[in-house]
Formats: sequence, structure tokens, C-alpha cells
Amino acid sequence: MDLSTTYMGLQLKHPVVASASPLSATLDGFRQMEDGGVAAVVMFSIFEEQVREENEAFSRLMEAGSESYPESLNYFPEVSTYEVGPDRYLELIRRATEQVDVPVIASMNCATTEGWIEYAKQMEQAGAHGLELNIYRVEADFGIGSLEVEQHYLDILAMVKSAVSIPVALKLSPFFSATGNLALRLDQAGADALVLFNRFYQPDIDITDLEVASILDLSTASEIRLPLLWTALLCGKVNASLGTTTGVEGANEVIKYLLAGADVVMSTSALLRHGPAYATTMVDGLKEWMEAREFSSVAQLRGNMSHGKVANPSAFERANYIKILQSFRGEVLSAWR
Repeated sequence: MDLSTTYMGLQLKHPVVASASPLSATLDGFRQMEDGGVAAVVMFSIFEEQVREENEAFSRLMEAGSESYPESLNYFPEVSTYEVGPDRYLELIRRATEQVDVPVIASMNCATTEGWIEYAKQMEQAGAHGLELNIYRVEADFGIGSLEVEQHYLDILAMVKSAVSIPVALKLSPFFSATGNLALRLDQAGADALVLFNRFYQPDIDITDLEVASILDLSTASEIRLPLLWTALLCGKVNASLGTTTGVEGANEVIKYLLAGADVVMSTSALLRHGPAYATTMVDGLKEWMEAREFSSVAQLRGNMSHGKVANPSAFERANYIKILQSFRGEVLSAWR
């Protein structure tokens, strides 16, 4: 049985990939994920603002009181040995690509043109096999229109593609008014892969302390449906690879995403819940399902339930929504009789 797949030009032994998580923060974490059976690792994102804060904090530390007493200068470490900026991240890329056999995809989120270009170049030079652009942007300025927001994504993609030769994936938000149209434009602009979808941080409110609560919950299988829908709609419409993420709890979600048209299925929450070795459990579950239905390869399976291949494409559209509402209404009325 052939479980291999191609993602953003990278040849992978199977479609289960570790998405960005704390597991990729150390070389030991990389080894655990490789031993656990993942086909590739997307690193945790490096944020330009965080790097700036670290550099500014270090500068303040070096300046504060350092001229009061000459000997006070000796209290501080040499600049070259103090780990600030993206140095640790780049070193992790170097060591991971040297010591693990699965592809390493670096992830970045920047706030300036210079940041996107410079970090991309440095990550390529460090040995990353690919880049994932994690454009985390919640637009709180109501004066900015949808076209301007979309152009921001296109501009970033163009900048990075012009700066590096390794493949570039773009992680999309699900909150565009015309997701399909933007996906086509990004595909035409040269995106090597589209990742569906970025799971934005959504704050809560602590009603006891009257504070905005910073909470990030692990995803559950119930969250698969929106990325599953758009995977099915985009399959066969774009040349870019399709990576799917969110709601991957086990082999069932891997199978569903592949049937919809995904090239790879990315998981973080399941690996954090069950450990890195759970990747092998998901791959084994996929293999057993394929054997039972006589699929000989992932390529044969991929996209069989996409919008362009199902007998009733309206199942992904408005018509089926109306049908479901009518059915639900009938069930509610029956229950109340």
C-alpha cells in the first residue's frame, strides 16, 4: 500500500504532519515526533513583535545603571552569548534538519516588510525545507476594507516568494467574505500550499476579575466541518497543495480530510493530548480503513468526496442547508407533539 503524498513539492511517506506546537520548541521534541511517526514537522511560529520585545528588554538591561560603576559592566553576559532575536529559532532549524529525517517547515509571523523578507531568507539559509506564513491578523481598524485585507496577504506572499527559493505555504483565515476567490488569487500568485485554517485566538471575559481572559483550548473533532467544507470546494480548483488542520482527533478525521481533497492532514491537539506516538496510531487507522475498502494508495483516495466528484455537489452548498433545516424542523415538531 502506498501512503505517500506530495505537499508543497516535498515528498512525504504519508499525509499525517505535526502542525505548529510547543512540541517543536526543542530538538528532543523533534526527535519524539519523528519517532512517533509524523511525516513532517511545522515548527512553532516566530513572531517579529516578540523578537523586538526581547531585543528592547536586553538593551534596557544593558543600559540601566551600567555607567554608574565601571565594574557593573562585568555583571552582564557578552552580547554574543545572550540568546536574543531569532538566533535560537534558526539554530533549532539547523540542528533539526541535520538530526531528523523528516522535512522541517519553519513558521513565521511578521509585522514589517523587512521582517518578512529577512526572516524568510535566514530560515532558508538555516536549512528549512519550506516556510509556512502564519499571517495572524485580526483587523480591529474598521476603516480598512476587505480588499485591503486580502491584498495584505497577497503582498506578503509576493515578498517572501521573491526572497527565497524553498516552497512557501500560506495559512489562511476562514473569515474572508470570498474565501474561494482569495484562494484562487493566492494560487495564481505562486503559493505552493494553502493551509486551512488558522485557528485564531478568541479571548474570553473573566466576570470575577473583570479582565480579558487569555485562553487557548485544544481543538476537538467537532471543529473539522468548516475546513472540511473548504477543502472539498478547493480540491481540483487550485494547483497549490492543500494542508488541513483543526479538529484532527484521530484516524477518522484524517480519512475525512483526505476524501475531501487534502494533501496532508496536520495535527497538534491530538499529539499534545495523547503524545507524539499517536501519529502512528492515526496512520495505522488510515491504513486499516484503506485496506478494508481496497484503496491501494492515498492518491487513489484523495478527493473522492470533493465538491467536483460527489454525485450531489449541492450537499456542500445552500440547497443542503435548506434540506437540513427542514429536517431539523420536522424532528423538533415531532418531539413537541
